[in-house]
Amino acid sequence: MNQAYSPKVTQLHQRVRNFLDDHVYPQYQRREEELAENAKNGKPYAAFPLLEELKEKARAEGLWNLFLPESEHGAGLTNVEYAPIAEMMGKQYWASEVFNCAAPDTGNMEVLERFGTEEQKHQWLAPLLEGKIRSAFAMTEPAVASSDATNIECSIVRDGDEYMINGRKWYITGAANERCKVFILMGKTDPDNPNRHRQQSMILVPKDTPGVTIVRDMALYGFMDPPAGHPEVLFENVRVPVSNILLGEGRGFEIAQARLGPGRIHHCMRVVGMAEAALELMCKRVVSRVAFHKQLSDQGVWRERIAKSRMLIDQTRLLVLNAAHKMDTVGNKVAAKEIAMIKVVAPNNCCKVIDWAIQAHGAGGFSQDFLLTSYYAYARHLRTADGPDEVHSNAIAKLELAPYLAEQKKMAAL
Repeated sequence: MNQAYSPKVTQLHQRVRNFLDDHVYPQYQRREEELAENAKNGKPYAAFPLLEELKEKARAEGLWNLFLPESEHGAGLTNVEYAPIAEMMGKQYWASEVFNCAAPDTGNMEVLERFGTEEQKHQWLAPLLEGKIRSAFAMTEPAVASSDATNIECSIVRDGDEYMINGRKWYITGAANERCKVFILMGKTDPDNPNRHRQQSMILVPKDTPGVTIVRDMALYGFMDPPAGHPEVLFENVRVPVSNILLGEGRGFEIAQARLGPGRIHHCMRVVGMAEAALELMCKRVVSRVAFHKQLSDQGVWRERIAKSRMLIDQTRLLVLNAAHKMDTVGNKVAAKEIAMIKVVAPNNCCKVIDWAIQAHGAGGFSQDFLLTSYYAYARHLRTADGPDEVHSNAIAKLELAPYLAEQKKMAAL
């Protein structure tokens, strides 16, 4: 794997770094104040002024839609080239939206670009690319184990020139945002199909369609996470045109697999950035604190944790870059094992680093004065989001065992 970047890409990395250092990282307090003001005014899910200012600045500087590979609308970066940018954004996870690179919009835009009709692209992809609206991906359901997507129960029934949708979803990231205008929803159009992976379809559902109800926002480790939110959403006799189907009936699982590969690696890149920021906070803390008449940085336990943190972060980053390289060179399908590996390793390793940083800060580690609690919530939720550890570990084992089982079968046939 060659990690050498072209001068053009290196320059782009530096421009993003400078923008973050100058305009985003120092604005944490202002962001908190504006969110509090929105909540006070009864509009916790409205856009806040700082974000809109920064988006205008980023777009004016050409730092926009950087995530889109092989696209006229993006920077044309490979996954390996985009990785350092996503990591930098991860240090304050809300920074991704400044560059129009925030989930779930990134995955939804890739789906629309790859699988959408011209009409769907005109109606939804264009305003998403311009950052005028936001979107959500409605897949997870409270009544079933959604880690197995074939369990999805939300029904999509054709009725003449329309589809009628009934179901309940939850933890639908971004759906509470006032600027969220459309869902990509996964449900079943053919629940009796003997092929369980051909039962599901994906369909576009405008948020303001009659029958769509935001029931309540859901906490993530106690965080309500405005202005995006992760709400429970009810779909009751929701009717949309037949033209809103994506790719065709029975293609939902196929689209989901295509969508989740890039989404998973972007999450892993961001969480590496969070762990890097957590280690920085930990180092600053231990050199500034004295306990039992000795500076923390001189105590063996903290030196060991700092050394292990550096090793865990660098191991994770290299594994992420390896997966990105395989995605770029042989495609997402062939890189399935590497993607699954980072999806398990990245949040687990980074959780450990962030946990140690929290410990180093004592009571302050649990407070709103540092970003550590939000880092931990993000890293810990990633062990479930886009497929839990157990599912990915099982997939890794199956791929690893496959040649041995094939050889065993071959020998048994002799």
